[in-house]
Amino acid sequence: MLLKNDPIEGILRDYSIMILDGALATELEHYGCDLNDPLWSARVLLENPELIYQVHLDYFHAGADCAITASYQATIDGLKARGLNEQESIELIKKTVVLARKARDDFWEQNEQLTRPKPLVAASVGPYGAFLSDGSEYRGDYGVSDDTLAHFHRSRIKALIDAGADLLAFETIPSLQEANVLLSLLEEFPHTYAWLSFSIRNGKEISDGTPLQECSKRFGEIKQLAAIGVNCASPSFVEEVIKEVNSHTKKPVIVYPNSGEVYESSSKTWQGEQSHSELDQDSKRWFQVGARLIGGCCRTRPHDIEEIYQKWR
Repeated sequence: MLLKNDPIEGILRDYSIMILDGALATELEHYGCDLNDPLWSARVLLENPELIYQVHLDYFHAGADCAITASYQATIDGLKARGLNEQESIELIKKTVVLARKARDDFWEQNEQLTRPKPLVAASVGPYGAFLSDGSEYRGDYGVSDDTLAHFHRSRIKALIDAGADLLAFETIPSLQEANVLLSLLEEFPHTYAWLSFSIRNGKEISDGTPLQECSKRFGEIKQLAAIGVNCASPSFVEEVIKEVNSHTKKPVIVYPNSGEVYESSSKTWQGEQSHSELDQDSKRWFQVGARLIGGCCRTRPHDIEEIYQKWR
């Protein structure tokens, strides 16, 4: 099957930046959900999926050009541990795309006349460390084989594609090993695009210590890769990251940092103070140094995305 048109390129052809959404889990907690669970936001898929639809809708109204699905921690292994069988797990993973698509289509039916692109649905493929629920998505020290990682990711990727996602979001990827495995799996679905965003230890290295410039060079020529960058990083690192990535690839650079607080895996809580000021000003500076996809990750909310929207639309 021939590779379809790059959906991100389609937006960036007509608009300066593509605006991503913000944190899903943070907003679910705002609605009263208890996410202290190995399934994290995927728990809400089982208990109250309508709230996931509502959060996607909130972000579209705030100005997001893309919804990232609730599949970050929705894995076959994790759902089977909760008592679902494999087919039930696959159907629930597909539901993350169905909810995001419905929110997008319902929003667009009422707002098609707006001078903005029709939003995309990016299916989140979180790292193996998210399933472990021990914070290792910020370290990458899994100690497992490539085959183990491939087996873990393959069925979920297929389910998300089959459900109709516009593209995949390989996000919070902490290691070169896992990135290599994911991009190899992407070749098994030759009609599909993905973005690749790493977790990082500083402005020059991803979480396992691999230089960002090496990652940018290694993956920067892959046709199915629509963008490359980082997410869930402190905003204080973002400008350096953009320069580092942009100098070694022509791919669009994607950044969606967290609020600047630090995640403590032992207590599963965020500590410290927020370090971002106003995302509209941040986005202007990040655009000037080369970012083209900009949004928020953990601890950001719709009002943060609306700041970006008001600046750029």
